[in-house]
Amino acid sequence: MPTVLAAGLVGLLAAVGLLLGAIVGYTDRLGHRAIATVTGFGAGVLIAVLTLELLVESHEHGSAPATALGFLLGAVLFSSINRVLEKREAADRKRCGECAVQPTEEEAPGSGTAIAVGALIDGIPESIAIGLTVATSGGAGAPFALVAGFFLANIPQGISSASGMRQAGRSRKYVLGLWSTVVATSTLAAVLGAIAFADAGGTFLAGLTALAAGGVLAMLAETMIPEAFHLNRRFIGVVTATGVVVAILLQ
Repeated sequence: MPTVLAAGLVGLLAAVGLLLGAIVGYTDRLGHRAIATVTGFGAGVLIAVLTLELLVESHEHGSAPATALGFLLGAVLFSSINRVLEKREAADRKRCGECAVQPTEEEAPGSGTAIAVGALIDGIPESIAIGLTVATSGGAGAPFALVAGFFLANIPQGISSASGMRQAGRSRKYVLGLWSTVVATSTLAAVLGAIAFADAGGTFLAGLTALAAGGVLAMLAETMIPEAFHLNRRFIGVVTATGVVVAILLQ
């Protein structure tokens, strides 16, 4: 299969979980505890994916220093961008249910745009990771566990964020249009990653894969895990561990 087509298909499959989650989050009035629990499960899936797939692949195809440096750089990049978004009222873009505290556009003009940018930034590291994996596979696609893991983890992200957007009074057209755009952008990012780095060296690709993994971990630590734990502390660690186990079994 051509590399571009393979990257586009797997990128779309992984990202479409965001749109499915957004539809559920906006149309079903799920409570905070239910959404936060599902978010904890998704966080566990992502923890397994970035450690068992991304970091292992990076270490196998490169060096330990390249993996470590790329991983830390990815975390720094995401956290720096997230800090800028926080100042523009996008810090709570994944707050959910009755505990959602996203500001309305009247309360904070421009916050809707910042939240939209935040949604895009959250998905970019995953898409880059998929594109890099396709680039190293020669068009064979990405491992099933990687794509399935991102798909499963994206569903609760879409649910929690769309629920908060509904609570903030944002329209159905805005929410579904935003997440459709995120899916399209994530798919494009996967394609561009596969094309741009098809001929890159092993160590360079290893560093980039680790960079994507660092961005995913920073996103987990700053957006998903806090929401999963917020007012939902009973056995959320077990739920997160269950997500890890499911991702392991997918392999």
